[in-house]
Amino acid sequence: MYTLSQLEKQQVGLRLPRYLIEEIDKLTQEYTLNRSDIITESIKVFISEQKAKEFYKNLDTSCKEMKDNSANQQTLQSLIDEL
Repeated sequence: MYTLSQLEKQQVGLRLPRYLIEEIDKLTQEYTLNRSDIITESIKVFISEQKAKEFYKNLDTSCKEMKDNSANQQTLQSLIDEL
């Protein structure tokens, strides 16, 4: 969750190619949203997708490391005994 101060809106300047603005404006009419709402949601989705990619990349790397180290794997009991 976010704090109230994190949810407070802040104005930013942004330059976009004209074709993107035209696409955004079509969406504003179709979904009765304003440009800010569409751009905000687009950025949220992009950030979420990047986080998911990073998560799965790290998971893949971990799985490969586990597979490579399978010869050195210890049982849970042997780890407990070491402690």
